[in-house]
Amino acid sequence: MPFKSQAQRRKFAELLVKGKISNETFEEWNRETGSAKLPERVKPKAKKKSTAKGSAKRTAKTKVKRKAK
Repeated sequence: MPFKSQAQRRKFAELLVKGKISNETFEEWNRETGSAKLPERVKPKAKKKSTAKGSAKRTAKTKVKRKAK
């Protein structure tokens, strides 16, 4: 199975150094990948969602509680 990205290749190299995978496994994947130009990552990192809506909801709930008292 060839590597899909540079990040995956780095991760496998790290596992090889730690002794969690064999040298044969790493070399097999490297051979199958060949000299292909790999992207840095397969998918872009997910963006964090805005919390502005959550703050507005908390403020609204607080106002409702104050009116109830």
